[in-house]
Amino acid sequence: MTGTDLFLLLLLGLLLVCGLSAVLTKNLLVCLIIFMAYSVVMSVVWALLQAPDLAITEAAVGVGISGILLFVTLKKLQTLRKKAEDEKDQSV
Repeated sequence: MTGTDLFLLLLLGLLLVCGLSAVLTKNLLVCLIIFMAYSVVMSVVWALLQAPDLAITEAAVGVGISGILLFVTLKKLQTLRKKAEDEKDQSV
């Protein structure tokens, strides 16, 4: 088994760990960070498969655009939850 084979197995293991961790975690922020790590590892896999266009797209969309949009959505969810708690406290 060569060093390249071991590296590919390590990447496969990281993909499996990231995928399972993202599904099983309850904290949305942690889930988002794991999702972004999954995208980074996947872009490395695409690069090793000699598909640089897919690697760049995965990095730009998976980590960049999706990450930013999900961070903004998470912030808005926290704001809505806080507002709902404040309204509930005022009504009681």
